Amino acid sequence: MKTIVLTVGAARMFDALPGDIQRQIAEALHRYAMTGEGDIKALQGRGGYRLRVGRYRVIFSEDAVTILAIYIGKRETTTYR
Repeated sequence: MKTIVLTVGAARMFDALPGDIQRQIAEALHRYAMTGEGDIKALQGRGGYRLRVGRYRVIFSEDAVTILAIYIGKRETTTYR
């Protein structure tokens, strides 16, 4: 299992979300950390990945032992900038 770490900005975004969305995102991150399964795609034009959870996205990078969440929020036109 990989360790999940949130940046300060990602933690603030996560805390601002409704409780049911927080649970869905936490479950999706945990499932990915445990099994490597999820709706994951590599980002184009820069390093990192995105995890899709309904209308929400988690932008993250990872190494062999850590998943670093950089952005957590609703998918909008500015999500990937």
